[in-house]
Amino acid sequence: MHARLVGFSGPAAVTNFELGEQRFVSLGRADENSVHIQDPSVSPQHCQIERRGDRFLIRDLGSRQGTLVNGKLVTEQALRDGDQITVGRSVLVFSTGDSAVVPPLEPGVEFQDETVAVDYRLDAAEAIYSNPEALAKMPSSTRAAHHLGILLSIATRIGAIHDEVSLLWQLLGMMFEVVPAERGAILLAGKGTEFMSAAAWNRTGTTLENVPVIRTVLRQACEERSGVLVHSVVHTVAGDESIRDAESALLSQAHSVLCVPMAAGKRVLGMIYLDVVNPSIEFSDNDLQVAMGIASIASLALENVRNTATLRIENDRLRQDLDLQHNLLGDSVEMCGLRQMITRMAAADTTVLICGESGTGKELVARAIHDSSDRSDGLFVAINCAALTETLLESELFGHEKGAFTGAVAQKRGQIEVATGGTLFLDEVGELAGGLQAKLLRALQEREIVRVGGTRPIKVDVRVLAATNRDLAAGVAAGSFRQDLFYRLNVVRVDVPPLRAHRNDIAALAEHFLERYSNKCKRRVHAISPLALQALMAYDWPGNVRELQNAIERAVVLGSSDVILPEDLPEALWETAAGPPTVAPESYHDALLAFKKQLILNAIAKSDGTLAQAARLLGLHPNYLHRLVTNLDLRSALRKTG
Repeated sequence: MHARLVGFSGPAAVTNFELGEQRFVSLGRADENSVHIQDPSVSPQHCQIERRGDRFLIRDLGSRQGTLVNGKLVTEQALRDGDQITVGRSVLVFSTGDSAVVPPLEPGVEFQDETVAVDYRLDAAEAIYSNPEALAKMPSSTRAAHHLGILLSIATRIGAIHDEVSLLWQLLGMMFEVVPAERGAILLAGKGTEFMSAAAWNRTGTTLENVPVIRTVLRQACEERSGVLVHSVVHTVAGDESIRDAESALLSQAHSVLCVPMAAGKRVLGMIYLDVVNPSIEFSDNDLQVAMGIASIASLALENVRNTATLRIENDRLRQDLDLQHNLLGDSVEMCGLRQMITRMAAADTTVLICGESGTGKELVARAIHDSSDRSDGLFVAINCAALTETLLESELFGHEKGAFTGAVAQKRGQIEVATGGTLFLDEVGELAGGLQAKLLRALQEREIVRVGGTRPIKVDVRVLAATNRDLAAGVAAGSFRQDLFYRLNVVRVDVPPLRAHRNDIAALAEHFLERYSNKCKRRVHAISPLALQALMAYDWPGNVRELQNAIERAVVLGSSDVILPEDLPEALWETAAGPPTVAPESYHDALLAFKKQLILNAIAKSDGTLAQAARLLGLHPNYLHRLVTNLDLRSALRKTG
């Protein structure tokens, strides 16, 4: 038997897993699963498929959202060819086809333009289960209570689905669970009165056969926005000899048809279309009532899912805009490569080691990885490993029990436990003490922690990102850093380039910081002068982006014009732009000081002692020239020269 799992929708849409001869196949979010599904709504160990000879059984492993087979929650159930398995936001199909190439498992619909007589119509106002007033007047009965319980269960289950494709497939499975249908389709509204197949399922013969859909039934249900019931399609069509001769095999099988609209306000979002082939089965008026109630719930869920998808797209766009706040802007080859690597790393759940000099923005890279990942809805918890003593850091990371040490007056959850479902960022991880390195290694390997003073292991589900400006490989060689922890952290490494390696981005970064601090300080500084920009470009920036940020903030605060001038920048940058003469290294500072004094005195002499004119000759602001005269003690020299 050639058994396999094929993904339909959701994060597992590209799955094509051969079950082979394996006894057990596990599905879940944890990396060690046979089928790894990167989805926060999927439990780490979600469900398991067991092979027993030629039979396959699926078993839920106590997952949070449960495992559904054909839209029905199951604890354990035997699988049949074509069964739909829902795990979180993903829908997979169990197939036992023997062909070497897996055919597409999704059947389509075959539209038929035959004319049929509708036996019963149900207006939205007459639909009991979607009309509170009609529901209140309905006499109580066991059947009504049963149907209300079903509707409540369906509302709860589909309310937790946030993917449109998964919602439609699971909704179709739920319809089969409640209404005695053998074939069905969910069609979404297109242009005008046209409909597009979104999900179709044929439970008769082979699951790959198209589902016949009578277009006139769809149009009547859409135009009148009412539920439509046809008791006997075959008998109706057989009355016309020309149609009977031309009818297709699929249409001749149709015996009873039920169609209900999914409407939101004045818009029809789509249709739920069901039919039966078995002549002994016929849809009842009560089936139509229940279907209308489900369609009412489904329409709200579908609209919410679409609104959520729109918000997610907008959120992604805003997150891309937030790259500006993260200082990840820039068009250089280095920054484009860094952003591409962040995108690839975000798609996985792998531990990442972020390396780079101080001030390059390692934490901002970690936040970008978290924000772009499936864990973005969880917490991003950052800990600076160099900021706390070993004892305090252990309690901060792992938590402690009440009475574990002096001052532990209450139980405290550690940051690793707090970050469960999200991302833990360990900054300056190279500063970890040896004892903490061993405990962190165990937490990463076993995915569990023990609080200080505790004995009970606590399972955690957290992605770890670490950063360092040290050479950890050298630390391993020197014996200051554990080799096994280094290998566990260094699964994927990203090097953040220093600012001097992508000088082409300095201007864009400076403009960004200028706009930020101009707004923050409420000063109208709209540009950076060419000389100031030249100084920024020429400087080596040992403090990287953080130093640039501080330099622009200082210039905005201390500057006295609407343009940043060289004198507004730190003196080290101005000296770079001034281009001091070449001198011997041992006399550099003295020679530079003497050169600056003589340069200022010469400019003042050419200006006949007028400081404002001398400032213009030097390209400085008059206020800055006054400060230089005072700081360099030039007033006595000026008095001597008259």
